[in-house]
Amino acid sequence: MSQNDASRWLSVFALAFGAFIFNTTEFIPIALLSDIGRSFAVPPTEAGIMITVYAWVVALLSLPLMLLTRNLERRMLLLALFGLFAAGHVLSFFAWNFQVLLAGRIGIALTHAVFWSITAALAVRIAPQGKGNQALSFLSMGTVLAMVLGIPIGRVIGNAYGWRLSFLLIGAVAVLTAAVLAKNLPKLPSVNSGSLASLPLLVKRGGLLQLYAFTVLMITAHFTAYSYIEPFVSQVGGFAPDQVTVLLVIYGVAGFIGSFLFGKWFAKHSKVFFLSCCAVMAVSMLLLYPLSASPLAVYVLCFLWGTGISALGLAMVSRVLHFASDATDVATSIYSALFNVGIGGGALFGHYAEGWFGMKYIGFTGAALAAAALLLAYFLANRRDFAG
Repeated sequence: MSQNDASRWLSVFALAFGAFIFNTTEFIPIALLSDIGRSFAVPPTEAGIMITVYAWVVALLSLPLMLLTRNLERRMLLLALFGLFAAGHVLSFFAWNFQVLLAGRIGIALTHAVFWSITAALAVRIAPQGKGNQALSFLSMGTVLAMVLGIPIGRVIGNAYGWRLSFLLIGAVAVLTAAVLAKNLPKLPSVNSGSLASLPLLVKRGGLLQLYAFTVLMITAHFTAYSYIEPFVSQVGGFAPDQVTVLLVIYGVAGFIGSFLFGKWFAKHSKVFFLSCCAVMAVSMLLLYPLSASPLAVYVLCFLWGTGISALGLAMVSRVLHFASDATDVATSIYSALFNVGIGGGALFGHYAEGWFGMKYIGFTGAALAAAALLLAYFLANRRDFAG
């Protein structure tokens, strides 16, 4: 490996670690919902509204903030984002009521909106020639590590010392990450970010629009069930706290497998790979309640589920960049916004599903939405311009 390639990979790894921080904080409430709810005297499903608020702030502001910052040099922008990100976690640590916690989360969501609008394209851009898919896999590894290490460790710390310390530590690690990025990430002028003028062109691309619609539907399905996996296995499955932590670790480890499978098979078998991931997710949610009495069965199920969503997430990002290679930041920003529409919609829909049908049926509810998404995925994957 040449020195230049080594430098490029180091920059990719720096971005991947940033992804670890951002994904840890986005999903850490899922592992701590019961504790957060108790501290403010609200049930877990009410505390889950913070997931919806966070996600929908990202959804609403991803494109406007991306356009506002589209001409800024990326290294400077990333460092500014990490500074605001850390400040939001300090506010969350000191939150004296649920409204203040929401305010802190909204501040963090603003930085999230910009980070994920620019990072996938940057990772592909700074990777060695022909290594774009591998760069995306490393970026996804940050998400996986958030599941494997960030969320379970945050849960352990939260259970032992309170959820506030978990939030504060995330902010502290963000400061350290920013220091690493400042030292190792090269200056990255904004290129091919797109503008408002790009929107009419993107709207004419049928494959991209179908992918966006699929993203909203499948991610809503996923988070209808996954947002409440901690109270589900505790209340319905009767899992002990340490079993819940093991489950979250297994789900996260599955992400490594999903990333590996994406890197190995997606380019060669994109249609079959895409549809298989969708089917695995739908079946996993469908079987969640029937298998809930057996921790071992739920462990296996969530391993398959985690593998499916991790691989599918990479495939979706890859197709966004494929369909919109001339306006990557705009297209990715819209994708990030719609992805978060799905996160927030799923958390909200799961909240209402629990009220309408009971906690035990959230898996069935998610599976019904995933079945509809699978049908849409079939038409998307059979487009002539899907592969490549």
